[in-house]
Amino acid sequence: MKYQIGDTVVLLHSNEEGQVVDIMNEKMLMVDVKGVTFPVYMDQVDFPYFKRFTEKKIVPAKKEKQYVDDVRKEKLPKEKQIADGVWLTFLPVIDTDEFGDDVVEELKLHLVNRTETAFNFIYKLHYFGKPDFDLKNTVHPFEDFYLHDIDFADLNDSPSFEFDFSLITPAKHKADHYEASVKLKPKQLFAKIEELKKKNEATFSQLLLKTILINRWKM
Repeated sequence: MKYQIGDTVVLLHSNEEGQVVDIMNEKMLMVDVKGVTFPVYMDQVDFPYFKRFTEKKIVPAKKEKQYVDDVRKEKLPKEKQIADGVWLTFLPVIDTDEFGDDVVEELKLHLVNRTETAFNFIYKLHYFGKPDFDLKNTVHPFEDFYLHDIDFADLNDSPSFEFDFSLITPAKHKADHYEASVKLKPKQLFAKIEELKKKNEATFSQLLLKTILINRWKM
């Protein structure tokens, strides 16, 4: 195995450095970049040594003498996080069968909160309208919350992913809760997975709550 947990890697598409926190299979890693954890394919990362070696060293210009009274404190700009809603993210776990073909074994489900609001949530999974799995928890602002795994074969059983969100901190003139659900037909899921393979991407997502809806979440 080329990579191990704890290795520092660089993302080829963004040139950012991160740390390997999990090895999911022979083709995929879980990487942490500045506190954000997400899956990437191994061919999308590399060790940073070559990048560091080839980077040109910039010789700083000679600074003029400054007195204490002339020194001004500079604040580094904070990285802005994009707030675009709450998402249900699907991560297909792909393995290679005896014929050398890529086969999806299961899907890992994550609740991704890309908003500045914290929520309590109740999650329920139904097959053919019958309950199969449920979970109650909290998702914090800009947090990726792992829900559970489902077998790929179960996608033929009309899965329904249902959520009931409520505000942790009650707000005046806002509703007590909001419901959202995702129902994907097997044909839709298969098409999305094929699209991921073509684009060499790791996940696809369904929007549950829009940021603008959360801001206007009123009775």
